[in-house]
Amino acid sequence: MKSAQYEPGAHTFRPPGARRAGIIATVSAVICSTSMFAIPAANAAVPSFPDNIVVFPDRDFVTIEGYQDHLGETATVEVTRPGIGVVGSAKSLVAAGDVAFEINHPGGVCWGADTGLNVTPDILPGDVVSIKFGSTVAGETKVQDTYVKGATTISGTTVTVKGHVGTGVNRNQMEQRIIEPALKDTAVSRRDIRAVPGPLTPADKGGYSSALEFDTDGPNTFTATYVFDDAATAQMAAAAGGARAMAWEAEDVDANRQGLTIAEFGEPGGPGMGGCPNGPRQSGPAAPTNITAAKTSAGLKLNWTPAAAIPGTPAITGYRAVAVGKTWSNNETVEIGKRISGQGATGTTITGLSGTEEYDVYVVGVSSSGETFPAAHAVPQTDTTAPTVTASPNGATSPTAQKVTLTTGESGAQIYYTLDGSEIFLAGGVLSDKAVLYKGPMDVAQTSTLKYAAIDPSGNRSETGVATFTITNDPVPAAPVFSAATVGQGTASLTWTAPDPGAAGLTITGYTIQAYTGTTPFGAPKTVAGNVTSLVYAGLNGDTAYQFTVRASNTNGMGPESAKSSPVTVQGALVAMAGPDQTVARRTTATNVTLDGTGSTAGATYRWEQIPATGHDAVTLNGANTPKPTFSLPVFKYPMTNSPLTFRLTVTMGTESRTDDVKVTPLPDRVTVTAQWKSGDFRISGTGSLVGSTVTVRAGGPTGRLLGTVAVTAAAAPATGGVYSLRLRNAAAGTNPGTVWVESTGGGIAGPTTVTNK
Repeated sequence: MKSAQYEPGAHTFRPPGARRAGIIATVSAVICSTSMFAIPAANAAVPSFPDNIVVFPDRDFVTIEGYQDHLGETATVEVTRPGIGVVGSAKSLVAAGDVAFEINHPGGVCWGADTGLNVTPDILPGDVVSIKFGSTVAGETKVQDTYVKGATTISGTTVTVKGHVGTGVNRNQMEQRIIEPALKDTAVSRRDIRAVPGPLTPADKGGYSSALEFDTDGPNTFTATYVFDDAATAQMAAAAGGARAMAWEAEDVDANRQGLTIAEFGEPGGPGMGGCPNGPRQSGPAAPTNITAAKTSAGLKLNWTPAAAIPGTPAITGYRAVAVGKTWSNNETVEIGKRISGQGATGTTITGLSGTEEYDVYVVGVSSSGETFPAAHAVPQTDTTAPTVTASPNGATSPTAQKVTLTTGESGAQIYYTLDGSEIFLAGGVLSDKAVLYKGPMDVAQTSTLKYAAIDPSGNRSETGVATFTITNDPVPAAPVFSAATVGQGTASLTWTAPDPGAAGLTITGYTIQAYTGTTPFGAPKTVAGNVTSLVYAGLNGDTAYQFTVRASNTNGMGPESAKSSPVTVQGALVAMAGPDQTVARRTTATNVTLDGTGSTAGATYRWEQIPATGHDAVTLNGANTPKPTFSLPVFKYPMTNSPLTFRLTVTMGTESRTDDVKVTPLPDRVTVTAQWKSGDFRISGTGSLVGSTVTVRAGGPTGRLLGTVAVTAAAAPATGGVYSLRLRNAAAGTNPGTVWVESTGGGIAGPTTVTNK
């Protein structure tokens, strides 16, 4: 079987002067700037053209297209599986060009690059592939549930491809293809054949007809049928191999296919190039951590923290622990061990050891893919120091249940407790039947006397601690909910909604607000009165991310803590604020644009720059060292684009600097074109949304032969918008150029569009 190679643009048509897109050339083309669509945000949006995430699940290969507004930045790509988490990740710099970078493909980076998750994920339908810069998600593609089932079949001049299509796939956004470069030299006249939803239809260049129909062999199936003009071409297509099922999440008005999945029948998964990590089925499991080995009268008592499988790899089913003697005789030494079942196992005791021998201890994780390599090592120790154990809180009177955490300072020590005041240990140090092994924070929901103690692997016992909890069960307020958190210099302005006070006749008497950096409380909590639901939280460190919680109180006491607010980064003494992103409509004359950095620190030094400041979209900034510089957005002329322009503000005071970026997206007009030719008479006409713009018409593409220019005039009522018409007669009509391409001074383009014969 031939390997279906990926080529930039192979999954789409590419109009001259544009990045890859799924633009289908028709007699009438509607062209719109990418700025008509929202820039992907942290709410997991499908990328907008020219950005895209293209996933090849069979080869575990991902292509990142576009993202040129992040040129030179480091992007993180993650594969997330619902219910499991991140099963693959990689980092790479965004390079210039249509393809920003690729993962698991020659010339790209490996899965695991700079992330530490050293496994090539087995990408499956339903997985989500995301790209982010820093902590901001810039786009996501959900892998579509469609693929070819079985080999391509042939009967005479008919070739058939069958496959699966899941219930969540939009069948109007599907295509089936077979790639075979040799087809270009046949009547097909191109390197691939394609079937789109609908009945048998002739291909635009001839050579075959195709159809893509659904539920032909039962629910969730598809059949692509190709009928060729001759048997030899049919045989060539059937032998090509690598049949593809393609589906995409969204399609914009320019027919750009966004969030694209390309499933390739027969392509192998796993590492796509040398040096990349194994797939999940070939990756050995992780070893347990924090291993301790203590010498006891019973043998070597081992304790560890259970290992966690890398997401997407086989589950850890247990452990193997061995003690290896240090004495060698006749090139041999003693090895004695245990096999332990269950991922959650936390230790074992290796018995049958010699009292006169010294041992090394090795522990590995076990899964269906093998064992940890290399094994984790521990050296047995003789321990005579008793462990310590503490409780938090260590007793309290409260109207509600208390969550109590017990902590020991010695790794491997086990904590036991009772809640009825009974003893942990009986006479002679024997563990009481009432003692419960502590496994994590526990709720004390009624008045109780808590006793607790720890035993380490060597059998040393801590002193018994005692804590008394009195639970009154009086009604307290519910947890408030944050509604907003905005930042200033060293401050955060918080608002929340008042919760249920607890019961009829009760009122909220106050609120307690706590700041956190990560999981650590920041300073002492702040309080406000019960009739206040906002706080300007001052005294915070600048350029630091914080989260907040709030608790309500009534006369019975304090209610539960709210969920943490979303993280916000507090402004420092130096602030760079480049203002909101802008969308600016292109006009038939130069368009003046003003940037606004007046929210930045006053009295500092300002420097604005375009990122990047090269290429046909570069502009000249006037007043680049002022808070409000301006620039002129030129009248559109190919090879300019309508891509977002990024400007960076750097604010400097002394030796410190801060930066902020703003995007200005040109919004073009929309134009359409139709063209008809006969000998001596060539008519090109269409519509435009910007009355007064000038349309340039060329043969073939943006650099083709100039056919003429024409103004867009107002359409006759009741129609709206504008129209244009260019007619060439006699010698000026020339020969049929095949296709035409139009460009408006308002930024709209259309084509290449096929010229029909009248």
